Amino acid sequence: MNSILIIAHAPLAHALRQCALHVFPDCGDSVVALDVQPNVPPEETLAAARIALQQLGAQADVSGVLVLTDVFGATPCNVAQKLVDGITSRLVAGVNLPMLLRTVSYRREAIDALVSRAVTGGTQGVMQVAVTAPQNQAKRNHDQDQHDHQQ
Repeated sequence: MNSILIIAHAPLAHALRQCALHVFPDCGDSVVALDVQPNVPPEETLAAARIALQQLGAQADVSGVLVLTDVFGATPCNVAQKLVDGITSRLVAGVNLPMLLRTVSYRREAIDALVSRAVTGGTQGVMQVAVTAPQNQAKRNHDQDQHDHQQ
């Protein structure tokens, strides 16, 4: 089984982990969060991330670690790039809740398949939602033109 390490700007990593635990209460051992604090040097964050990665990799049933980070090019992602080896650990930037939930759901798959699931889950979770008039509210027809104006 794969583990998941979330490295993101504080407090996003821990908030995402809490959401995952809300949906999958049994995922606590396989999902670890590292919040990157604003005034902590990247070297300290990298040291903490290495410890977290080693702890995850040391678990008996872990075959790989998927590292999820928030923004490509930002400190969390830069730290994570120095962390992953591309063999037993992989990195995906742009984490969102649909991505995380998908990875938790499929964490038993091979690491390459899990990366694909993460990207698919993240992109399919982003969509424009149609806005409709609330129920029992009539549409306004009293304006001369057909545009809604704020006054």
